[in-house]
Amino acid sequence: MSAGVGGARVGVVLVSHSAEVAESVAALARGLAGGGDAAPVAAAGGLPGGGLGTSAELVARAARDVDRGAGVAVLADLGSAVLTVKALLAEEDELPAGTRLVDAPFVEGAVAAVVTATAGGDLDAVASAASDAYSYRKE
Repeated sequence: MSAGVGGARVGVVLVSHSAEVAESVAALARGLAGGGDAAPVAAAGGLPGGGLGTSAELVARAARDVDRGAGVAVLADLGSAVLTVKALLAEEDELPAGTRLVDAPFVEGAVAAVVTATAGGDLDAVASAASDAYSYRKE
């Protein structure tokens, strides 16, 4: 695992249809990653005025907020959240360079991504750790 550019950490954005879900998962991931010195994490949930939905504006703002130059891993909860992130990535100037949509389970993937980013993992390591969370067994 190599540290990001200039020792900067990879940022993580959690995109959910619910602001409460995104914020709660972000808090859980930060806490399990060590709290105060965790990699930058932002929740992008719900609509700007409240309510359920996904907002391209909130996703773009969150990605800019966590970008430290080492890349941004974006995890999304459900279909239209994924589509919103894909549309922003297609625009090429809406999200910071080095932003990647990661195919991962939302909660387990978020924790794995934040823990790996906090440990200094680069974007490939963060994405891999999050995706590997699909194989976590609970039996």
